[in-house]
Amino acid sequence: MPPVSPSRALFRSPAVAAAVCLLSFTAFWVAQRLAHVNMLDVMVYRAEAETLRAGGDLYAMRATSANLAMTYPPFAAALFVPLTLVGVPLMRTLTTAGNLLLVVALVRLSLQLVRPALARPAARAGLWRTTLWIAAVVVWCEPVWTTLRYGQINLLVAVAVLWDLTRREGGRGSRWAGLGIGLATAVKLTPGLFVVLLFAAGLLLWRRDRAMNQWLRTALTATGVFLMTTLTTALALPADSKKFWTETLFETGRVGHAEETANQSLSGVLARLLHTDAPGLWWVAAAVLLGGAAMVLAVRAAVRGDRAVAVTVTAFTALMISPISWSHHWVWCVPLLILLYDRCTRAWIVTGAVAVAFASFALWWVPHDPGRPELDQNAGQMLLSAVYPLTALAVFAGYALSLRRARGRASAETVPRPREETREPQAVANE
Repeated sequence: MPPVSPSRALFRSPAVAAAVCLLSFTAFWVAQRLAHVNMLDVMVYRAEAETLRAGGDLYAMRATSANLAMTYPPFAAALFVPLTLVGVPLMRTLTTAGNLLLVVALVRLSLQLVRPALARPAARAGLWRTTLWIAAVVVWCEPVWTTLRYGQINLLVAVAVLWDLTRREGGRGSRWAGLGIGLATAVKLTPGLFVVLLFAAGLLLWRRDRAMNQWLRTALTATGVFLMTTLTTALALPADSKKFWTETLFETGRVGHAEETANQSLSGVLARLLHTDAPGLWWVAAAVLLGGAAMVLAVRAAVRGDRAVAVTVTAFTALMISPISWSHHWVWCVPLLILLYDRCTRAWIVTGAVAVAFASFALWWVPHDPGRPELDQNAGQMLLSAVYPLTALAVFAGYALSLRRARGRASAETVPRPREETREPQAVANE
């Protein structure tokens, strides 16, 4: 075996990986402080918890100079109560530190999702080393930067979902798989699409094998946790629960204007394309068609045992069809980049192109201010402010095309070749 070069030995050192990650995180923290980030959303979370403790109306509450309202189910306010137990400066510090740790957790779980063998004890040293190197880089992409800028909970939601979906079949902790998705759905609703994936794949596998499977068990656990959490909250907060589930849930404008460049969902793209803040039936039709086609891809991948593709496609589908998907919701770009690098034949080119889309901050290059200039965008501005949905569509199309090619190759290999005509030796001799 040839000797390992000094540069490779340095790269393989866990201590070096940890030092580089720590240096990157420190630089990130300093950069955010120099940018005077306001951590607006965590201030809203704190106000929600304070309103809950004071017995006020959660959905009449307005917080911060931006006059922001609560948009999550009432269970979220209970989850945010610990934020009120410390002062604001310490809360901001702890929130930033917690989100940086969640970046590491997201990368680690994403690696396990793509390559489950990395979770084996013999491979864990390499897993942690790779995790730290990747975390040092992805912390600078726009969705992660913006999540920490606002003090958002996107990383926590993604980690909760991946914690469930990286449990080993029959392995330790598998009995709790579904807890994270159930709680995440009780807080933010959109993770509920993972429950759809779990049920669809689980039922198809049950129909094939006539036996309970991990997909179905996880789906049942997630549904039970969501229902139990929601019903318990309804008993504790009946007025707020009634208001949310009968009124607030359907007030999509309460979250923000659909045409804002930060809204990277299909709804936002169509709103800017049509120069309106209400894309209406156009959005519904597009969401149904795209969502249905993408979920077919996800469920088929799950049934084939390709969990990484199934989970990633489902995550991006939820982001695309949601009425509002702010750019910081797209932290799911982290598992996507890892998956692309692992699966693509031209890994550096494909992964690099997608990484540029999420690290370029291109959506912020267009005019955006309270005057709502997004309603008057030109074609070039529309392309820039649709960078995440266009990237997702390209990934979906590329994956569908790869499946088609794979089926074509499989068919070509199974079709018997026609036999070549052979001449009788006697006929040859006569010639």
